[in-house]
Amino acid sequence: MCGIAGVCLRSGEPNPEALSLAARRLGHRGPDGQGFWLGARVGLAHRRLAVIDLAGGHQPIASQDGALQLVANGEIYNFVELRQRLQAMGRRFATRSDVEAILHAYAEYDLEFVRHLHGMFAFALYDRARDRLILARDRLGLKPLYLNAATDGVAFASELKGLLPLLANRPEVEPIALLQYLQNQFSSGLRTILRDVERVRPGELVVIEAGRISQRRRYWSATEVTTSEMSFAEASHHFDELFTQVMTEHMRSDVPFGLFLSGGVDSSVLLAVLSRLQGRPIATHSMGFDAPGMMNELPYAACTARRYGSRHRGYTLSEPALLGLLPRAVWASDDLMRDYANLPVLHLAERAARELKVVFSGEGGDEVFAGYGRYRVNRMERWLKSMWCPDTGGFRTSVMLRGRAAGELFGVALRSARQEARRPFIEAWQSTPSHWSDLQRMQYVDLTTALPDNLLAKADRMLMACGVEGRLPLVDHRIVEFGLALPDRLKVHGSQGKYFLKRWAERLVDREVLNVSKRGFHVPLRRCFDDHLDWLQRRLPANPAVREWFRPCGVAALLARDAARGHLGRPGFALVQFALWHRLLIDGEGADPGFHADPFELLS
Repeated sequence: MCGIAGVCLRSGEPNPEALSLAARRLGHRGPDGQGFWLGARVGLAHRRLAVIDLAGGHQPIASQDGALQLVANGEIYNFVELRQRLQAMGRRFATRSDVEAILHAYAEYDLEFVRHLHGMFAFALYDRARDRLILARDRLGLKPLYLNAATDGVAFASELKGLLPLLANRPEVEPIALLQYLQNQFSSGLRTILRDVERVRPGELVVIEAGRISQRRRYWSATEVTTSEMSFAEASHHFDELFTQVMTEHMRSDVPFGLFLSGGVDSSVLLAVLSRLQGRPIATHSMGFDAPGMMNELPYAACTARRYGSRHRGYTLSEPALLGLLPRAVWASDDLMRDYANLPVLHLAERAARELKVVFSGEGGDEVFAGYGRYRVNRMERWLKSMWCPDTGGFRTSVMLRGRAAGELFGVALRSARQEARRPFIEAWQSTPSHWSDLQRMQYVDLTTALPDNLLAKADRMLMACGVEGRLPLVDHRIVEFGLALPDRLKVHGSQGKYFLKRWAERLVDREVLNVSKRGFHVPLRRCFDDHLDWLQRRLPANPAVREWFRPCGVAALLARDAARGHLGRPGFALVQFALWHRLLIDGEGADPGFHADPFELLS
């Protein structure tokens, strides 16, 4: 797990100082070392988190003749099997590194090589003989990669912070992405919060020649999945073998690993399988809140930990400490996300990093096996919503602000972009095969929007901000293909979601865990602002970034209503986060604010 950055220019030589600063901005992703490669028009930078081949896995890594240069982020989980196959074809390996398999696969399979890689990855491979740079991202988007195509060439980096030093001009905010952040909690698709900066999409390959993008193509799409009309017994037998293989590959590591345990279905299944395959106690870490009116997950997690004999640690976080984490969580998020859970995940990662470099987590189970309640809306409600929003069959219709509330708050540019808020959901829904069920379409929408651009982004950024690698086997592309292909009756059974996984796990996990109603991870952050509402009323409407994009009188009215209610609402929190993000990423050029910075001092 690492951070990468680089440039491919149309002419001239790369700026080594800019590449060095880009590497420093990505230092949290790779605290164990750094490396650079400079060519005539191409420059590559790498920050390393050493997990596999601790002694020999330094990057950039080159082919034996020096014709190929590679910087990579992530893990190639099937590198053992792929290495054996490539060695049988005559390829000679110089290291035990998993990413060396990328070089040899490219030498054998040319641009089809990415299809042979199983894992989470984002990499840049420069072919000196053909003078082309190849960027690629894993199928589900577990690892991030951004690019900027400008008149002088193409720059790329794992995070926006690492890309900033490579941009020719001061970055500007992209209004459509800002609108999507406000309305949907995250922006999605090609656009990012920075104008002229794009995501390399999940499952995408980008070829850059002579400083220009010559092709962009998807090498994998979940739309290729077809429904398999199998029985539960047939599906269970297949999943036994598949999940064991996936977990075995994910457990490959030269450093200790542990698990984030919530006590819910997904993390409990992972603990059960890890304990069986590992054969010794797993280190588990959990987070909870002892706050009035909130469910504390720690007792559930502790009960599951006792069942499997894990070495368990549980943490609570006070409201003042939670507020103190906000600046670093916003900085770590990089691409704006309005998700309260970033803060406890960041705290959990910081604690886990004291003993671990690798942590398993259960993200993706609800998308892959249809666990969310929004997949089980009754027919009448679905019909009414589909009349209102037929472009997505009544799915993903909610936005944070509508009508007059949006008009009072949004500035001119945001009002002009209002029709773009739901576009990523619409495009995803309408790109699905005609023979798919609506349930599959709902899964696909989430798998291609909220999963990579919110849930997986949260896991990657919060963990990597603490130098921890997250491994998420439930979003291995083979598991995703299996889950999407299940017939609807094995995903939703009556009022129960995630039916197949729960029934399959009955031999491994206590029924009490499997049958409990799904618990959202609620964070008491809004109450942290109770003593600061007057300050926000005075300062936030005058904040330069807020004034540029929002109507100051609308911001003042919004905060006055929050003060009258006695707590900060979601729109107010979104504004606070945006103001902090602008201060840290735009004005502060991505410098790390550290843990426990004062958010109000930063906004003063």
